Amino acid sequence: MLDNDRDRQASPFWRRPAGMAVTTAALIAGFYLLREHWSHVLGYWSYLLLLVCPLMHLMHGHGHDGHEHRRQAPERTSQGKGS
Repeated sequence: MLDNDRDRQASPFWRRPAGMAVTTAALIAGFYLLREHWSHVLGYWSYLLLLVCPLMHLMHGHGHDGHEHRRQAPERTSQGKGS
């Protein structure tokens, strides 16, 4: 029964055929856009790096279960040993 529930869950967009096609088209378009406008990108390279830093901090760690170990730790009680 549990296996059926996993099969029914929708896969992420980028794993579907349409998502893969959109991602591939975006990568190809991005490559050609950068290729044609590389001199403009180099002029703003330092600003782009400064823009990426805060964006990475905002998006870092969201959406994954990296903090699962905190929930599994046993709870401590405030009772003394004599109780």
